[in-house]
Amino acid sequence: MSEEIFFTKGNMKKFEELKINPLLIKGIEKMKFEVMTEIQEKVIPIALKMVDIIAQAPTGTGKTIAYALPILNKIDVSIEAIQTIVIAPTRELAVQITKEINTVAFYLKDVKAVAIYGGESIDRQILALKKRPQIIVATPGRLMDHMERRTVRLDNVTTVVLDEADEMLNMGFKEDIDFILTNVKLKHQTMMFSATISKEIERIANQFLDKPVSIRIAASQLTVSTISQKMIEVKEKDKIEIIARLIDINDYKLVMIFCNTKKTVDEVTSQLLIRGFMTEALHGDMKQMQRDRVMNRFRSGLINILVASDVAARGLDIDDVDVVINYDVPTDEEYYVHRIGRTGRAQKSGLSITLVTRMEKNRLKAIANYSKAVITPMNIPSLEKVIDVRMKRILNKALEVAKEPNEYQKILTKNLNDLEVAGVFKDDLLRGLIFLHMKTNESNVEIEEIKEEISTRQKQRDQKVSRIFISIGRRDKIKVYDLTDWLVKHTNMTNADINAIEIHDNFSFFEVPTEHVDELLTTVNGSIFKGRHVILEVAKEKRQSSSIGKTIKKTNVGEKKSYHHEIQKRKTRKPFEYNKKVENKKKKY
Repeated sequence: MSEEIFFTKGNMKKFEELKINPLLIKGIEKMKFEVMTEIQEKVIPIALKMVDIIAQAPTGTGKTIAYALPILNKIDVSIEAIQTIVIAPTRELAVQITKEINTVAFYLKDVKAVAIYGGESIDRQILALKKRPQIIVATPGRLMDHMERRTVRLDNVTTVVLDEADEMLNMGFKEDIDFILTNVKLKHQTMMFSATISKEIERIANQFLDKPVSIRIAASQLTVSTISQKMIEVKEKDKIEIIARLIDINDYKLVMIFCNTKKTVDEVTSQLLIRGFMTEALHGDMKQMQRDRVMNRFRSGLINILVASDVAARGLDIDDVDVVINYDVPTDEEYYVHRIGRTGRAQKSGLSITLVTRMEKNRLKAIANYSKAVITPMNIPSLEKVIDVRMKRILNKALEVAKEPNEYQKILTKNLNDLEVAGVFKDDLLRGLIFLHMKTNESNVEIEEIKEEISTRQKQRDQKVSRIFISIGRRDKIKVYDLTDWLVKHTNMTNADINAIEIHDNFSFFEVPTEHVDELLTTVNGSIFKGRHVILEVAKEKRQSSSIGKTIKKTNVGEKKSYHHEIQKRKTRKPFEYNKKVENKKKKY
């Protein structure tokens, strides 16, 4: 590394002090930003000098603007070709980045960014690319698809940005990133943004970057200073009650609740719905259409509580979240930083509350040490206080409504007078109406639909599933959607039946309902996929361990060695031996 810069807290500079195109400053004003965040103040001046950069930047620090302004400042509109590629790990993040870049470029004539990602029709993206955008924001797999189709050419690319590089590596995009960067032939600037700087990130920097400047956030600033971080020690069975009290007493407008597993996400959502809260779930088992519907409802205010898993929430474009609640203490220190970064964005104040059981206290302590965060205890709101707040809210709302003219006023007045003549005290009536309102569960059709959807997912999860081994992997240029499409085409299964896909170098795994195993082994086993005869077998269930670290890693390595050895043996078998084995397999099932 040629130079390393650490953030120091100081006076924030204004965007208008930057020596960039005035139309970009006008775009920033449209976004109602005035002063730069720390990452923007450090990155932008260096990026404008066209040097390579590695920046450590957690979610919510304003990193998109940090690289968007230098990119847009040097776009040459006379060249009708892609000049910048931004690579992001998820569809949601790609869409968010594209939206921000296009907003900043609002006053620049003929400058446009386009997002390309999996899960959407590739033909539609090809039509967008034919309009010759200068900037594309892409997920690695879909970008490679376009490169292979030659609908995306990197001949004129002068800037490459890797956003959330650590997450892309965690998701298995290492080879994809290497392939893409290798194919950018023109002299170019590369900027990498990552929440952590791992050895693998440094390897990529050493291989593909030219004397990069490293901009790191000091450990004490890994969590945003504007976020108040709290914790409540609880029993597992009391978590839902405590969340309900916190939301009731504070009347939060937008709430994000994080859980460690998809099953817990559904259970928490279901429990909050039963209590009358407008809640929806977001996790990896959901189809993209479902995820989009949930996010649109959350942004529009139709629901105000989003319960999410860590992977599903990466890259979501959500501002003004009042509070982030950690239902579970995250299993990884970095997840904690990403979670709480959903609140306190763009220098606004935020709040995070972590519910901690006695078993989780040491884990939270390790997180606090890692992020140098000050996590202070807070008291559980008493039930009496919650009821008092609820009643005052009902009374205030009733007084507001009473002042408004309505068509029922005459009928209401007549009935109240009749009750008074009959000797009914208004105080008794008022108390009864308040109690009735508090007991009433104001559910509606939408809530019932959400409950039914969650119930369906839980039933599907409870069905017996089998883990399947297939002798084809990443080296065969296989993608998740390639495998699912092939299986759906050759069997009676649907996309929803195929889950937990793991793509390794020489082989892959996936899970299907056990009822489909016989069909798979009799109709698909031995057929040709990607130009190869493939072998399918029922694999052993993936072993779990209470020690999340070394034990699981050893298990996975063991699996890889075992199956790799088996594949090598099969390659040397004679055809009649292979066919005999397939026939025996059919008889078995």
